[in-house]
Amino acid sequence: MFMELSPMKLVAIAIVAIFVFGPDKLPEFIQNAAGVLRKVRAFADSAKQDLRSELGPEFKDFEFEDLHPKTFVRKRMLDGGNLAGLGEIRNALDPRPELEEITVAVRDTADSRTPGTVSLAKDAHATPPTRHAFDPDAT
Repeated sequence: MFMELSPMKLVAIAIVAIFVFGPDKLPEFIQNAAGVLRKVRAFADSAKQDLRSELGPEFKDFEFEDLHPKTFVRKRMLDGGNLAGLGEIRNALDPRPELEEITVAVRDTADSRTPGTVSLAKDAHATPPTRHAFDPDAT
């Protein structure tokens, strides 16, 4: 949430706060805001503890952050949760090994210069193709 705030944005917010609340009432406002934040956090922690106690002992290690979809997927699937074959599937879908094989094959073909193969490398000794004269009356 606060990762989007750059130092310049914080300075701008502080200047606006000074203009809105005044330099004499700004410290009092900051104290009141901090007190409200402390009360909200205490209320949220109390609600979490009540919910944990109501769920019972089998949910004592339950974390509410696990309910976030990204965290759930990361913990249960990507970090070796109960899907043992996920690494194999990821490796099977990785195109890099096949691309490396193709690259090696193309380089070997270009370097071998065997008859019947097409060289993809530019040849400095090749003669440019001859151009035929263009006849506008023929078309």
